[in-house]
Amino acid sequence: MNILLINWQDLEDPEAGGAEVHLFEIFGRLVARGHRVRMVCSGWHGAPTRATNQGIEIHRVGGRHSFGLLGRGAVRRAVAAERPDIIVEDINKLPLFLASLTDLPFCAIIPHLFGGTAFDEASWPVASLVWLAERPLARAYARAGFHAISESTRDDLVARGVRRDRIEVIHPGVDSVRFRPAPGLDRTEAPAFLYVGRLRRYKAVDVAIRALAEARRTRPELTLDIAGTGDDRPRLEALALRLGQGSAVRFLGYVSEPDKIRLLQGAWANLFPSPKEGWGITIIEAAACGTPSLASRSPGLQDSVIDGETGFLVTHGDPAALAERMLALAADRALVDRLGRQARGHAERLTWEAAAAATEAHLRAIVGRSAT
Repeated sequence: MNILLINWQDLEDPEAGGAEVHLFEIFGRLVARGHRVRMVCSGWHGAPTRATNQGIEIHRVGGRHSFGLLGRGAVRRAVAAERPDIIVEDINKLPLFLASLTDLPFCAIIPHLFGGTAFDEASWPVASLVWLAERPLARAYARAGFHAISESTRDDLVARGVRRDRIEVIHPGVDSVRFRPAPGLDRTEAPAFLYVGRLRRYKAVDVAIRALAEARRTRPELTLDIAGTGDDRPRLEALALRLGQGSAVRFLGYVSEPDKIRLLQGAWANLFPSPKEGWGITIIEAAACGTPSLASRSPGLQDSVIDGETGFLVTHGDPAALAERMLALAADRALVDRLGRQARGHAERLTWEAAAAATEAHLRAIVGRSAT
């Protein structure tokens, strides 16, 4: 197939995150399977307009704040220059409503939809724009096939009016060779917990800090490492100091991939207190490292954590509930190890090769339906 792929960012973008990892893990493998993949995305200051990554031919247009205006024109030109067999739009920010540009077969990849959580992060004018842009998805993409990365995202789409039979759920994978337990499952001597991800207000990392403060009333040796960057860091650092946890909460900033893996291997549990995600790739990376997760019982996370088997789900926004689970793990190393072994087994069943094969079959089916 000749595939034209559209995403707000590519993997080399400084703002790239889990959505870009997901996209390149899958479509890089489709290139290796013999498919041609071109990509239209935004650029950043100093970025070349043309690049190739994992065999994907990348054309960058505009920047993070102008791609919404320039992207549709760039897609039109890409189609005119070389007609693809299918267009794939990854909708993880504002939709570009590209299904209306052409009658070519179309697939929309949906990691997750923000809905009301946009108001937890952005100013009300920006959040309102995101919320309003998601409202007409079912109508604007009525002819598209949908690729959802979790059952929660599928259910969200159905609730918004997308026909269930037009949605294929394809779970992301993990590299379980690179992400693997340390020899002997060596964890920190004192119970240490970990958050890995962006420091953004909507991620609710403050809940993890409040939970640590609560748990340390019983077990003062507990610590929390926070790895990642983002504009919410000053607020989170101030909160840790205000709660008297300045020495127990360590802000590590950006960490390299090898350092991230070592952190995941050594932690007693990975914390993920977000109110809504598409899936939670960090949860599966932790699982592959033999580490359980404590996560919010929220969309996406309730699909990637098997409650009581690979970790525990707790009520979102309840530091006391999260602290209770932290203390339960801190008191029972055997429980941590059992959950970690089960988490590793679960991760081994989630491969990028399987996700790529399922995506290939789904795209072929969309093209086939369009030909009849």
